[in-house]
Amino acid sequence: MITALLASVAPIALLIALGWELRRRKVLSDPFWAQAERLSYYILLPALFVHGLATAKLDGLPIKAMVATLVCSTTIVALLVLATRRTAGVGNPAFTSIFQGGIRFNNYVGISAAAGLLGAQGVALAAVANAAIIPTVNVLCVLVFARYGNIGQLSLKNVLKQLALNPLVVASVLGIALKATDFPLPGVFEQVLKSLGQASLPLGLLCVGAALDFGAARSWMRPTIFASIFKFALMPLVTVLACHLFALSGPAATAAIIFQALPTASSSYIMARQLGGDAPLMAGIIAVQTVVAGISLPASVLLFTSWI
Repeated sequence: MITALLASVAPIALLIALGWELRRRKVLSDPFWAQAERLSYYILLPALFVHGLATAKLDGLPIKAMVATLVCSTTIVALLVLATRRTAGVGNPAFTSIFQGGIRFNNYVGISAAAGLLGAQGVALAAVANAAIIPTVNVLCVLVFARYGNIGQLSLKNVLKQLALNPLVVASVLGIALKATDFPLPGVFEQVLKSLGQASLPLGLLCVGAALDFGAARSWMRPTIFASIFKFALMPLVTVLACHLFALSGPAATAAIIFQALPTASSSYIMARQLGGDAPLMAGIIAVQTVVAGISLPASVLLFTSWI
């Protein structure tokens, strides 16, 4: 189990390190990274979400119980992060990074870990987890950015407009709608979406690495620890309680805990950059959580699955 989990985390850390080295050595000019971030946010990540959700194989799975468990636990932890905002001792843009670090998840690591531990069934359960958590966290994060990001406080009308136009939210809704209606993606179109989605992982992680500023590492520590307590301790604990509440057990419960114990996603950095968050802090949280996940993810899965 530990080997499979470590194998899913290691490539993420290496890609972040490569991005940092490329930026340090000036292999690519600075304007490239800003354009790469926009490409990821508006094209590659939406393609990933649409394809992954529309083509998920969900037959014979405890979908309702698993979705209820994941949505409930994610929402509760999000509310806890908001309730302790003043305790974090940071400004509003930095708080958006803490919020994302506390609730977002790296679905690449999750799919790899679930497949490594649970085989083909794990891949199907990972699809359910993605369908439940992706739209939930994206809606929650857009709302938090609307309140605390540098784009300023927005009216209800403008918040709804932000949600309706956010490419990640739109992609999540579209993918779920395609799956719910059993509308098949045309073969060529599906391959294009799949290829674009696959490109989002390496490019997004390279951008995260390029944004790292180790000279500011000391300022990361408090917010990173704050976010990681929610992500690696409270999130899986609340998920265990939700599993009992919704009678979720067996492999489905294991998959739920895996996904709720993951490090935050590289898309967090892209969203922070585009919606007025603290992007350098977000890059630091992603990097630290990815490294820490090498220990915390196996520990969380071993501990919390024993409580189901």
